[in-house]
Amino acid sequence: MRELLKKLRKYEIQIRKAVNSQMQGDFHSIFKGTGLEFDDVRPYQYGDDIRTIDWNVSAKGHGTFVKTFREEKEQTIFFILDVSASQDIGSPGRTKVDVGKEICGVLALAGAKESSQIGLIAYSDEREKFIKPKKGIQQAYDIIFNIFKLIPHSKKTNLKKAISFALNSIKRRSVIIMISDFIDEDYYHDLKSLARRHDLIIVQVSDKRETQLPKLGIIPVVDMETKKTIWVNTSFGGFREAIATHHTDRQKQLADFSRKHQINFIGIDTGEDYVPKLLRLFKVRNQSFKLV
Repeated sequence: MRELLKKLRKYEIQIRKAVNSQMQGDFHSIFKGTGLEFDDVRPYQYGDDIRTIDWNVSAKGHGTFVKTFREEKEQTIFFILDVSASQDIGSPGRTKVDVGKEICGVLALAGAKESSQIGLIAYSDEREKFIKPKKGIQQAYDIIFNIFKLIPHSKKTNLKKAISFALNSIKRRSVIIMISDFIDEDYYHDLKSLARRHDLIIVQVSDKRETQLPKLGIIPVVDMETKKTIWVNTSFGGFREAIATHHTDRQKQLADFSRKHQINFIGIDTGEDYVPKLLRLFKVRNQSFKLV
């Protein structure tokens, strides 16, 4: 655990230094978005984010106006972490769930440094762990300890139930960071509701083993959640192509949905360095929600 914390601290410091440098003094919070409350309106200027337009005021016919915001003194960050068995794909120490837990730990440390309240929902098809939001570095350590020691009771996935639990449990508008492979069905409507009520960030974690199957002939494939075994012919080119296409289409659908509903989305592969992608995410969020 000591080596893990050392690694996460290094990444957290790397992110903080890089974002501060890139923002050139214009950086307030890597979680900027929620944490902002309405202050006033002013005339629209070229370059303003159209999402800040106050349509009710603009409709009065005196020009286009945008909302201005000021930072709240305190904000809440909630992590929704998928710990179902489908997350156990990848190389030892770099499975989807390993990477998801690392990202959760890094961002928990960052949130604690910003004096935010941080909480956790770990979910499979049932609630595996719920930690109420609280301030302080000890809270970040508690979250890290709990997710890395967690042994889920269920192997199945139900993102719809996870999102519904979050909607019923998180009353105050918060920054919600949902980390999963998003391999499930019938959860988009609930995801839309979550995005309306909160400032939602989606982190989709995948592994090349799911799409880049080697030519090994006919082999058994085990469903990690149901433990059922099916036999597939990996030497058949059409099969490998269909698997890759299905994965690409599923990720594109989620990315398109996120853009439509103003959700920040990043896709991360277990074999890549996720820090640069987190940096780009924070840069986009800082520019989109710039205080004016």
